[in-house]
Amino acid sequence: MTDQNRPLNIVLGVGGGIAAYKVASLLRLLTEAGHDVHVVPTAASLNFVGAATWEALSGNPVVTDLWESVADVPHVHLGQNADLIIVAPTTADLLSRAASGSANDVLTNVLLTATCPVVFAPAMHTEMWQHAATQNNVTILRARGVTVIEPAVGRLTGADSGPGRLPEPADIAAIALAACATQTQDLSGKRIVITAGGTREYLDPVRFISNRSSGKQGIALAVAAASRGAKVTLIAANITEPMPHGVTVIPVETGRDLSHELYAQSRIADVVIMAAAIVDFAPAHASATKIKKSGEDSTFTLELSQTADILQSLANQRDHNGTPKVVVGFAAETGDESGSVLDHARAKLVRKDCDLLVVNEVGHGLGFGTPDNQVTILTKNSSEEIDVPRAPKLAIAHAILDAIAAYKK
Repeated sequence: MTDQNRPLNIVLGVGGGIAAYKVASLLRLLTEAGHDVHVVPTAASLNFVGAATWEALSGNPVVTDLWESVADVPHVHLGQNADLIIVAPTTADLLSRAASGSANDVLTNVLLTATCPVVFAPAMHTEMWQHAATQNNVTILRARGVTVIEPAVGRLTGADSGPGRLPEPADIAAIALAACATQTQDLSGKRIVITAGGTREYLDPVRFISNRSSGKQGIALAVAAASRGAKVTLIAANITEPMPHGVTVIPVETGRDLSHELYAQSRIADVVIMAAAIVDFAPAHASATKIKKSGEDSTFTLELSQTADILQSLANQRDHNGTPKVVVGFAAETGDESGSVLDHARAKLVRKDCDLLVVNEVGHGLGFGTPDNQVTILTKNSSEEIDVPRAPKLAIAHAILDAIAAYKK
């Protein structure tokens, strides 16, 4: 597995589609993550975004012609030295030229000299994407081990709408970095169910109790698991982040909704990862109508009852039917006068009866809603505690999956 904490040498190819302007945001995401990005635009793409923009955002010179800087042989060296190549937007023409092995511009030469992971993010009109010739080119490229992301569905150029929209830059970055992070398929054939986000418990039709979970870590786990060959189902509780490609997504809202879907999916799962933040307390009595204010200085007393412990129930259920084989819990903790973060986590591991428990101390710029995380992984049958230092959540996800793959009951 590639060390995700080191900066990567990334080639960012830009195709000649209107979505080229969105790639500036993708470039910014990659550079802000510390990667060294060299942009290789096609001649057609320069009609949409000029070379000066790419040089300013990347901090690297842009080669747009095979006859530029000939002595440096950039069309060979860029591909040879790349850790990862991303092409976005990938037009129908680019897919065709890449599939046929053309070498008629800088970008296609770079693709032919590369031995690193290559990720294409197509964007084109629906009819072009669905055409038999385009689909055949996609099949050829995927058979070579190239990652071709399914385009998003939505508004295209003009009034058109349908499949063919460029996926969100953050989604492209996550998929591409996951493809670079691991080229092993150690989870191939495994069915993994992941919960993510934060549940809601309603007080009345417009008010609810919830928490700060964004679902970012759960999404990262889904992306990482899919990249390692797993068949992934993501049970997403109130997540506003873009959903990952290549996984089955089941949206839920309340803890009861999540519990219902989880138990149904867990019957055929090898692994369940409970990354969702389940609300611990719910209103004892929910109002069917909106609760009105009764005066300027009035107070309102809210009676709460404890919600069901879904993680513990799932572990207990497994004792009867044997599935899922591995249950992984999450614990967002703070220390207090009764014990440290790890003291509370160790007790929770025993109480919940799960196989692994991923512990993170919330606060200090970590945890909910942040791009980074820092965790300790506890295992049921070992005193070993795996400390994973602060890193992007995708790197944390792979560390968690490494621990799951290595776990012996």
